[in-house]
Amino acid sequence: MSAHVTTTVRACFAALRQIRSVRRSLTQDALLTLIRSLVITKLDFCCSALTGVSGLLMQRLQSVLNAAARLVFLVRRSEHTTPLLRELPWLKVPERIQYRLCVLTHRCLHGTAPPYLAETLQLTIEVDARCRLRSASTSTLIVQSTRRSTLGDRAFPISSGGRTCLEHPAS
Repeated sequence: MSAHVTTTVRACFAALRQIRSVRRSLTQDALLTLIRSLVITKLDFCCSALTGVSGLLMQRLQSVLNAAARLVFLVRRSEHTTPLLRELPWLKVPERIQYRLCVLTHRCLHGTAPPYLAETLQLTIEVDARCRLRSASTSTLIVQSTRRSTLGDRAFPISSGGRTCLEHPAS
């Protein structure tokens, strides 16, 4: 994943340098549109696959968001970016990844995601051995155990089942 993150960060900073060179001739709305279309979309592309990556890779991706927020508000590099991100309103990178994963899980549970993803998820209600348990009345997913914590825990059925974002009405 480090090669993917390196490529993404490099492309995002290149786009930010180009935007910075024309910053003075842009309105605030045009600047935000350019940043969303040229930088944020690169960060969000396949970001649910970044579940469980190291903190160092997360920091590198977050540095792109911080630089974009500083460019929008024309503040120095030493300024804190948390208030800027709140004002924009942009989520931090780990929150963006969790949000995208939750959206994908929601789409799987409601039939709007690709079938190859949706069939990997299984609700507790659908398991015959658990249909009489109290947990069958909740909207939880079955999370299979994994052997490898580095690769197995990042698989979509595992990472989506451990989230607290599941709001699936019981049928």
